[in-house]
Amino acid sequence: MSFPNEKQIKKMRDKLASVEPSYLLSNNANKIQILKYKICEKFVAYLINNNLNQAQLSRKIGIDKARINNIVKYKIDQFTLDKLMEYAILIDPELDIKIV
Repeated sequence: MSFPNEKQIKKMRDKLASVEPSYLLSNNANKIQILKYKICEKFVAYLINNNLNQAQLSRKIGIDKARINNIVKYKIDQFTLDKLMEYAILIDPELDIKIV
């Protein structure tokens, strides 16, 4: 495997420039924010492990695509904890999340 050439790098930079980034958890996040973030992580892992895209997951569990996008971008301020839990149970009825 070789290092990408300038044309390939430019193409990737252009593509990444138009993508909305995921949000990070702040260093001073409270326990509710941490729990919400962990639930969002479960959604990202579910997409990867099941080789699904956001639209497929949206159809599979009956949640609007925009809501799924907000979850996988870690926009935790867009959700209450109970709503995120309600959604998460749709993908994993045996959901178990721990906070340390």
